[in-house]
Amino acid sequence: MTPKTRIKRAYNSSRRKEQALQIRRQIVEAARNLFFERGYAGATIDAIAQSAGVATETVYAAFGSKRAILSRLLEVSLVGDDLPIPLLERRGPQEAMHETDQYRQIELFAADIYNIMSRVAPLFDVMRVAAKTETEIAEMLENILNSRVQGMMAFVRALMKNGALREGLTPEKAAETVWTLTSAEVFTLLKTNRGWSEEKHKQWLVDSLARLLLP
Repeated sequence: MTPKTRIKRAYNSSRRKEQALQIRRQIVEAARNLFFERGYAGATIDAIAQSAGVATETVYAAFGSKRAILSRLLEVSLVGDDLPIPLLERRGPQEAMHETDQYRQIELFAADIYNIMSRVAPLFDVMRVAAKTETEIAEMLENILNSRVQGMMAFVRALMKNGALREGLTPEKAAETVWTLTSAEVFTLLKTNRGWSEEKHKQWLVDSLARLLLP
């Protein structure tokens, strides 16, 4: 095999991977729109394929199931892109983790979690409706909620490195407090039902977490 042939094959392989990635993006974005418009049950694989401009077989080949599409959509929405970088290793969480002032940690956390919930809160609404009739979605939702508690515990531990929590408050209760105040339900109530602005929401979250978590 000549060097020219190897370069050509490497190029073709890279191009195919990029094309496959782009198709997956199209499918995920089409699914997002249909989940919001029609709900999980109404967003059929055929409808997702049509909206994405691909064959139904292509959707199955790329993801295998509608549940897998939803799972990928949640992953992408959580971090904001499709790069393989875990949430806690992202810039926002890392800044909060490494800040040495507890109040400033809360400010950084509030700003980051607002951006995250802006992307994922609508998906929680879709999942809660689907979970009533779809066992696998109910299990997925439960797993996600449990994972959120662990994520909040990581923040609480980082907070404790810089000082004590409020007297009598255990790390577990602190994590559950943060988990509740940053839930999709609370986010939706304040943003959609009460019409709170981004700044108002962030400041409320900072004030609430500081009063409930810090001495």
